Order: sequence, then C-alpha cells, then structure tokens
Amino acid sequence: MGLTIAVGIKWVPNQQAVRFDERTGTLIREGVTSIVNPHDLDAVELALRIRDRYGGKVVALSMSPPSAVKGLEHVIGMGVDEGVLISDRAFAGADTLATSYVISSALRRLGGFDLALFGQETIDSSTAHIPAQVAGWLGLPYLYYATEVELDGSGRKVIVKRMLEDRAEWYELDMPAVLGVAMKSQLPRPVKLSNKLRLREENPIRTWSNAELKLDQRCVGLRGSPTIVAKSTWTPEVPRRRQILEGTPEEAARKLVEALFREGVLR
Repeated sequence: MGLTIAVGIKWVPNQQAVRFDERTGTLIREGVTSIVNPHDLDAVELALRIRDRYGGKVVALSMSPPSAVKGLEHVIGMGVDEGVLISDRAFAGADTLATSYVISSALRRLGGFDLALFGQETIDSSTAHIPAQVAGWLGLPYLYYATEVELDGSGRKVIVKRMLEDRAEWYELDMPAVLGVAMKSQLPRPVKLSNKLRLREENPIRTWSNAELKLDQRCVGLRGSPTIVAKSTWTPEVPRRRQILEGTPEEAARKLVEALFREGVLR
C-alpha cells in the first residue's frame, strides 16, 4: 500500500521576544534566526512512523520565506521523502485564514493525498487554527490531539487515538483526513547523514509560487487576512531581583534556602 502523507511545517523565530512591524502588525523576520516549529516535528515524526509501517511517502510543505528551505532540509534529514516550499511575496503577512487557504490549494496541487498532518500549534502565534481551517477549505474530516494512527483492514479508513486531559479517545475517519498532532506526543528522530546526502543527489525540494497556484491575490497575504492587529508595540519585561548573600559558604547557603522558602519556590 502506498500512502501519500502530507505534513505541514512552519519556519518560526527562534526567540521568545518577537518584534512586530508597527504599521502592519506582522512579524519582523529580518535579522532573526529561525527554526522548524518544534510542535510540527511531532507531526513529522508521526508521519514517518505511519509511512514506515504502511509504506508510501511523506511530503513536507511549508508556506514561508525562501530561507525556510533550511527547515525542509532538516525534516528531509529526518527521513521525509519530498519537500515543497510555498513562497511568494504575495503570501506575506497572512493570518491563519489566508495561510490555510494557500496550504489547502497546495495540497490540491499535490494531486491527491491520504493524510495531512500538522502540529497542534506554533510557538510564534499559538492559534491552533490551521488543521481545522485546512480541513474546512478541503471539505475533509479532521481531528485534533492525535497521538497514534492505524489503518483499518480496508486501507481506506484511519483509526486515530487522541489524548485529552483525563482520558484517551479513539476515532475512525475516512481518508483523506486532516490531523492535528498533539504537542510533545512524539520523540522526533535525529537527522541522518545518509538522508542529508539525498539533498545533493536528488534535489527533492520543489518551490511553488503563486505562478503555480494561481490564487486570487485579494484572498492571500495581508490583503486576504481579515484579522486586524490593533496594537503590537509593547514587549513585556520580566522584572529581575538581585540579592547578595554574605557570610561563609554555609551561611550563604542557609540564607539562600530560607529565601527560596519565603518565595514559595521550596516547600
């Protein structure tokens, strides 16, 4: 059986204090190092486990600036078969609605898939909108907080385990289907050198712009985003307190423990 499993990854700023453009309210990415969204690596790992068990291929998609090719190279190093970079200036500044519209259009362009997996949320926005919105655009069933996936005997239905706060639930969905993978539910495998070498030998990454997707530019990017950021100029500062503990090492250690008890750090 040859499954086609699509997995979405996002190229996100690798820092907690992100900066915003005061005029547009969008993230400033220039001069900021980026990484693959850590929660998307859960989705990548689950996709690879499904492929390893049932056969087929895993295709990673990322709607990101050109620099996100490094993220696709990383997941190909983990074992992903192909990568698609969806990149165009017309897509810049998109909220989740416009983003999911572009991603769903790219999934259609793939020519068919059985499962589309996404991380539960991203560390730069934490909306958790994308899986449901992509499923909505495509008219497909979807499920959040997925942790395990099996195929039924027919090979056309997927049995999904999802974890809630106090229990596990099992669902049966027709394929194709969209899954949001629970954060911290998988242990992403390391990058292998043999997989990285494929990048030189096979060039498994394609780039699609709006020239390929042919989407109405009124429906993508900042123009196609109904979300309005009213204000984004305030960056919270964490107050730091400093105290000098004098005395011998034993006395200083005792004072430190007493202070930690007073603050409630130790009980």
